[in-house]
Amino acid sequence: MNARFGRLEVWTFGRFCDADCCYCLRAVAAKQQSKPNEPVIENRKARHDYFIEETLECGIELLGTEVKSVRLGLVSLGEGYVRAEAGPRQRPALILHSVHIGEYPPAGAARQHAPQRDRRLLAHKREIRKLAARTALRGITLIPLKMYFVRGRAKLLIGVAKGKQKADKRQSIAEREHRRDMDRAMSRKR
Repeated sequence: MNARFGRLEVWTFGRFCDADCCYCLRAVAAKQQSKPNEPVIENRKARHDYFIEETLECGIELLGTEVKSVRLGLVSLGEGYVRAEAGPRQRPALILHSVHIGEYPPAGAARQHAPQRDRRLLAHKREIRKLAARTALRGITLIPLKMYFVRGRAKLLIGVAKGKQKADKRQSIAEREHRRDMDRAMSRKR
């Protein structure tokens, strides 16, 4: 530590720098990223059943045993949906419904959580109000797409979705198969 400047000095890439430069900040940020062994839980069926118009990353309020279960990957997002409540006299809130987070096996029966309880999502008031206005339209819903960790905090990616009809699903399957055939043909040429 340099007593004259009062901050930590580091040697980076063969040159002197103080701890405020962009290289050092990137190195610190890379260390703080989520660990590679933490799971990413995806709702893969959502993109098949819905057109995703917009996404929003928000925090999720979990109990201790729920966090440990999520780290083990004991989560099912398939049946889940999100409600945006923003009335004139009530506080805006995002509530996650019907998501199953399995019980944490090492915890005792007295410390377990309810697997399918409603969970509060954390977002800014203006974003919640905007989502509530969007879901007031017919055919628009909020669905959970992905759950993951960022710097040790559980995050949930929710999507503003519009349901697909049967013909739309067939069309997306045909496009996916066509793309696969194109990739195969290109790989054979090499």
